[in-house]
Amino acid sequence: MRKFVQSMGLAWSGISLALRTEAHMRIHLTAALIVTTTGLLLGLNRYEWTALVITMALVIGAELLNTAIENVVDLVSPERHPLAKAAKDTAAGGVLVTAMAAVIVGLLVFGPHLVAIFR
Repeated sequence: MRKFVQSMGLAWSGISLALRTEAHMRIHLTAALIVTTTGLLLGLNRYEWTALVITMALVIGAELLNTAIENVVDLVSPERHPLAKAAKDTAAGGVLVTAMAAVIVGLLVFGPHLVAIFR
């Protein structure tokens, strides 16, 4: 149990570090807070919440992995190298794909609610 608690502490340290050092992480967290607040105001059902929570977790998780990859690449290749660029660009592409999917899920979940309000 002690190792588990230590592991959780280290994981939270990583999340905290990413929030302090990565602007995109703060943007994703802000978006997640806006989505959560909007969902609460609209009274989403459990299936809508499930879609949103999974999507938000995927985007934030992808950003954490992107940050880790960028840090490792910088450590092993401080100078510019085509493979270092490829690794960083590919990791960033993964974040972009999840963020675009999140926008689509957001439109699918919030769209009908917003149409009903403004009808």
